[in-house]
Amino acid sequence: MLTILGFVMIAAFLVLIMMKKMSPMAALVLIPALFCVLVGQGAHLGDYVLKGIGDLAPTAAMLMFAIIYFGVMIDVGLFDPIVRGILKFCKADPVRVVVGTALLAAIVSLDGDGSTTFMITVSALYPLYKRLKMSLVVMTGVAATANGVMNTLPWGGPTARAATALKLDAGDIFVPMIPALAVGLVAVFALAYVLGRRERKRLGVLTLDDTLGDTRPVNGTVPEKETEQVLVGAGTGATGGTPAGTRRTTGGAGTGADDVPAAGSGDQADEDDGLQVLDPQRATLRPKLYWFNAALTLALLTLLIMQTLPIPVLFLIGAALALTVNFPHMKDQKARVAAHAENVLNVSGMVFAAAVFTGVLTGTGMVEHMARWLVSGVPDALGPHMGIVTGVLSIPLTYFMSNDGFYFGIVPILAEAGAAHGVAPIEIARASLVGQALHMSSPLVPAVYVLVGMAKVEFGDHTKFTVKWAALTSLVVLCAGVLFGII
Repeated sequence: MLTILGFVMIAAFLVLIMMKKMSPMAALVLIPALFCVLVGQGAHLGDYVLKGIGDLAPTAAMLMFAIIYFGVMIDVGLFDPIVRGILKFCKADPVRVVVGTALLAAIVSLDGDGSTTFMITVSALYPLYKRLKMSLVVMTGVAATANGVMNTLPWGGPTARAATALKLDAGDIFVPMIPALAVGLVAVFALAYVLGRRERKRLGVLTLDDTLGDTRPVNGTVPEKETEQVLVGAGTGATGGTPAGTRRTTGGAGTGADDVPAAGSGDQADEDDGLQVLDPQRATLRPKLYWFNAALTLALLTLLIMQTLPIPVLFLIGAALALTVNFPHMKDQKARVAAHAENVLNVSGMVFAAAVFTGVLTGTGMVEHMARWLVSGVPDALGPHMGIVTGVLSIPLTYFMSNDGFYFGIVPILAEAGAAHGVAPIEIARASLVGQALHMSSPLVPAVYVLVGMAKVEFGDHTKFTVKWAALTSLVVLCAGVLFGII
């Protein structure tokens, strides 16, 4: 009974948010509360919720101070050179923009933290996507999938959990998986190329000065500085519709893929409020402190990778330092915190709402019954192939479960079943990493709310668009692992 109700609860949640019948925050709270009553455990709802909040409180604190920290770094201009470099590569070509999204997300993912990756990626590329009228769910989908593949780094979380659960060395798990994960990353770039081609077909190819409209002076030349305004200050100009003077060099407008929503999917398709984020003339720039901010960020990411202190503590200290040094006056500090308060509230609110969902799912025993039902359904004939079975099961299970629940609750069961058929635990551990490409878009992952929140994309739109591509990427990793003899 718990198994059926668990699957129905998850299905109800996904259907309602994808059909936009409920907001994600309301669905995360009300649906599990209702099902907790239906399973006859309504009296324990408070205990389950408080347990879930307690488990996710450090994550919420980390996200709150990380948003403030990186928000301040964006305000003071730390990432402006990165934006210029990316956009010089992209040249307003949708293919290059989407491939650049995958590249940036993959590089920043080396720090092992999804929230950091999404904040930097969205901050750098959101203005360009808006100005070129590109689909924002393409950006969130590609960034999440790239980060999911890179999330398997030993310091990223899943590998360490698998090693701890099965008492193995993280290096022995990860290093042999590198070829399969590399193929998965190539698949992400191939996906980015295909999606970029669809966007190019839908929009045509623009030049940077096209996106600003015809701003050429009388002599017909375009000063380089004025052309670059689109790189970091594309918030000026008309809002909505195609910018005046835009010239498309290829046809096909409106013939893009049916499953690619228009730019800014949601109710804010024509809002250009985010385009001023990297205005090169903004008053918050601190060019004299550029190297201090760069060193502070590098030190913070280094300590994060080395796990010297808990991540929430690192970002708390980092945010306090960044605010104090860059904005010594109290009034300016309050203004910077207020400027990022909306993102902080939205993301932390979603995290605590997700705590209700995870608390009920775990506390009632639904997730355990669902997982055991799936494992018990594996035929004995597949016993010698438990590595492949684990890889396949990891795709849905890591989407519907937290990494802790999967690696500490399910992977040991799979390893025990595999051992009975001569499959080594190390093979099970490697196969368990396969589903991470999809996991990063799970409604139970707090970082995904940073991604969709900063990109102003509805979570339902992101889910509907990303799940199929992320699942396909996970299958590519699994097939590569089998072909290379790793799994």
